[in-house]
Amino acid sequence: MIIVFGSVGLDIVQSVRRLPQPGETVLTADYVMLPGGKGANQALAAARAGGDVIFVASIGDDDFGRRALVNLEQAGVFLDNIARVNRPTACATISVDSTGENQIVVSSGANLQTSARQLHCGPGDLVLQQMEIPPREIWAGIDSAVENGARAILNAAPYQSIPPESLGKLEMLIVNEVEAAMLAEDLDINTPSLDQACAQVRDRFGLDMVLTLGGQGAMVIGKNRNLRANALPIKALDTVGAGDAFVGAFVAAMAAEKDLADCLVDGSVAGGLACLQPGAQDGVPHRRDIEARRREIKVVPF
Repeated sequence: MIIVFGSVGLDIVQSVRRLPQPGETVLTADYVMLPGGKGANQALAAARAGGDVIFVASIGDDDFGRRALVNLEQAGVFLDNIARVNRPTACATISVDSTGENQIVVSSGANLQTSARQLHCGPGDLVLQQMEIPPREIWAGIDSAVENGARAILNAAPYQSIPPESLGKLEMLIVNEVEAAMLAEDLDINTPSLDQACAQVRDRFGLDMVLTLGGQGAMVIGKNRNLRANALPIKALDTVGAGDAFVGAFVAAMAAEKDLADCLVDGSVAGGLACLQPGAQDGVPHRRDIEARRREIKVVPF
């Protein structure tokens, strides 16, 4: 079972010709309201990729909360561990320019009341977390996973400093280029390349590292081998949610006990396909979509 412990909210997405500068107002015609939150996005991605998923999170007793769960319900995600609290459901405002680049502001709301006490896991489970809920609950979630025999996976996004004792309990850490650089700085790692920095983190803490590189593909810097995959050849419309689609599909493949190379392929296809539609969830691909384009990803050792 995949247990996703994290954030959920509603995204208000605006398409603009260019992103505003500080102090500038940019006008646009319309907006759309879409379900979001990194935890919800990854839960949806894992479920659509074929995983059995439990989602643990918090929402307010409001319309935003009900809207935020629609896609998860339709995908068959188990939602009984969602808490209803006396804070508004989280909301993100997202501006996307004509090249697919974005700016995002998140109001955390109910996510700030999500607690590791809601998390129940056991041997064989994969507990997947991100970093949009209070840090103490993230570390407690890692502890709970390990204490109950589950495997703990952390996507360090958006990046916050991670206690070394928590890093040492992880099965896997997933980062993008910015997050990898910030992690290396936190740990006083000085190397000429991010993959070498990830290798030092792997060696120091005994975990598998996954490094996503956007249009340049993705890498596994693993305990047993290093692998690199190309990105899916696409023209991106909107990069919002691409990382979450990668993570969800990668972890779904792990839960299916696939080889790490196949996990990397599934994640890379899902991340690429997610860029073809606006918003964090509408473009998240289904299993059949991933299968149809797996051959376009090549994995090589390095």
